[in-house]
Amino acid sequence: MLVAGAARAAPVQTDDGAYTRYELLAPASHKFRIVYDITATTAGARAYFNPIRTGSIATDERVTDRATGAALAFAEVDGEIARAGGVTNAPPGSKYIAVTLARPVPEGGGGRIRIDKTYEDAKSYYTDGDAIVFDRSLGIQRLAICI
Repeated sequence: MLVAGAARAAPVQTDDGAYTRYELLAPASHKFRIVYDITATTAGARAYFNPIRTGSIATDERVTDRATGAALAFAEVDGEIARAGGVTNAPPGSKYIAVTLARPVPEGGGGRIRIDKTYEDAKSYYTDGDAIVFDRSLGIQRLAICI
């Protein structure tokens, strides 16, 4: 039951078809580029929230609509805003890229986007003697790591 004037909770964010390409840059920089393709599937959604991993510094961010190639507006927001937007497990103090979708997601359809960003993370990407180490949990099923 909603109380008059109370805000309605956003539907839980859903997505499909995730693919991530990691491009390892110069090891001494501790930087790697991430190209993330995803389809937002929450019917009616006007935004999609992508987490910025804790401990990583995100730069060179770009977001495009994969249907048209047009640039999409985005902003870095905190976990509270992402939670209000449907990311139910967004922890307090976390950071997200909030993408404004080109159009609301249609019922039974999707909004395909590409998020392109560079992370700097010395704990995940470093050298150990002559070895290059990329030590990161990768939850995406479809991915590629390029050096």
